[in-house]
Amino acid sequence: MIPVIPGMHPDPSVCRVGEDYYLVCSSFEYFPGIPVFHSRDLVRWKQIGNALERPSQLCLTADTPSSAGIYAPTLRHHDGRFWLVVTNVSHGGGNMVFTATDPDGPWSDPIPLPGVGGIDPDLAWDDDGICWCTVAGVHQYRIDPATGETFGEPRRLWSGTPGAKAPEAPHLYRIGGHWYLLIAEGGTERGHGVSIARSSSPDGPFEPCPANPILSHRGTNEPVQNTGHADLVQSPDGTWWMVLLGVRPGGGTPGWHVLGRETFLAPVTWTDGWPIVGELSPGPSDSVVVERDDFDLADLPPHWISLRDRLEQHCTTKERPGWLTLHARGSGMDDPAVVFAGRRQQHLSCLARTLLDPAQGRGGLAVRLDEDHHYEIEAAHGEVRVLARIGPVGTVVAARPVPEGPLVLVVRVDEARTLRDARSGPDTLSFGVEEPDGTFAELATLDGKYLSTEVAGGFTGRVIGLYAAAGTVHFDWFEYQQLN
Repeated sequence: MIPVIPGMHPDPSVCRVGEDYYLVCSSFEYFPGIPVFHSRDLVRWKQIGNALERPSQLCLTADTPSSAGIYAPTLRHHDGRFWLVVTNVSHGGGNMVFTATDPDGPWSDPIPLPGVGGIDPDLAWDDDGICWCTVAGVHQYRIDPATGETFGEPRRLWSGTPGAKAPEAPHLYRIGGHWYLLIAEGGTERGHGVSIARSSSPDGPFEPCPANPILSHRGTNEPVQNTGHADLVQSPDGTWWMVLLGVRPGGGTPGWHVLGRETFLAPVTWTDGWPIVGELSPGPSDSVVVERDDFDLADLPPHWISLRDRLEQHCTTKERPGWLTLHARGSGMDDPAVVFAGRRQQHLSCLARTLLDPAQGRGGLAVRLDEDHHYEIEAAHGEVRVLARIGPVGTVVAARPVPEGPLVLVVRVDEARTLRDARSGPDTLSFGVEEPDGTFAELATLDGKYLSTEVAGGFTGRVIGLYAAAGTVHFDWFEYQQLN
């Protein structure tokens, strides 16, 4: 099953304005934050920008841990403006609101919500213009989103299905004569699901749907698991749809997912005033992704992300025209202050290549899950090395001499299609260099399960990109190719 937005794009929130759909996702410790997508059919999505692209909007300090940062945005359109409410889980963060007249930006600086606790905030307006902010728990606040002011005490709305943990990801809608409260529960792992309740008033009391959960793949053999954290949208023709997150575990037992939580789509019908969720709808399968960045523009394209910030003195395309220049400030890929820029791995099998000039430093091509789980191939001083970090253990896996000067580094990711035994990983990652005649000289092949959420924990997925571990490293181009 192909997601409609593959790779680490969790916690989707969607809204429609006329014929256009807009969608946002969580971005955690990466900068810029909150990718913004546009579609006309809910299946083919194009990233049009990032909502948080200035330090005044998103300040993540060097000690912000992986899987912290930006959680679970909600996107809504009201009174001619786009409203984005989100939780920043970091020092000085909390819940905050951003606004824009155009979804591709610019977005405002944050409007803090100091009186609103919790995570996963949602915004909804009633017929009197009152704005209700609902958070995981599930609690609700009356707020003024333009100023951040909170009125009165929070109200407990609904704790979800008895016996299900972690009621979260609330979304409140006025549909017909009812107010519906959609939540996720069961945790964002294999027990994840979607449940719903309704009321005649936005502040309850809420009556749960007798068929809850209305969506869950727990305890099934479905290829997509962890389904939950959903949002509803109505199309211009009156049909209803749900966007949601899910994962694609691979390999043996217990199954490992490596791309993070991805965005999926499902149709929704209504019976007796309750939604019925259909089978997941596949994403587009009529295109093969081949992307090449030659770094000829002043700014990196919107799908490029960096760790916690992107300061021009560390990451720039202006210093050496046609090259991406990274100036190291850390000591390696496991340093929280490493200079890194990359893109989400979006396909179960893919190939990434780059031409780098390490004459003034040490750096290379990395596949990263977090500070403690990453593989990389790096060059310096006439040598290329493959390194692996798995938890507290870091090692040099392989090394060989290479001529001084620019060279092409390669990583190939191959999905495991046959299992050796129950412990077989979901994929393999092969690292090497490209010889002058174009052949691939492999240095090492590593098991992919150690770069998975089931091993590392947390909420993120793999990012493939470029880094500088010491000195200055220049990159002439970067290519990412989907493999069948």
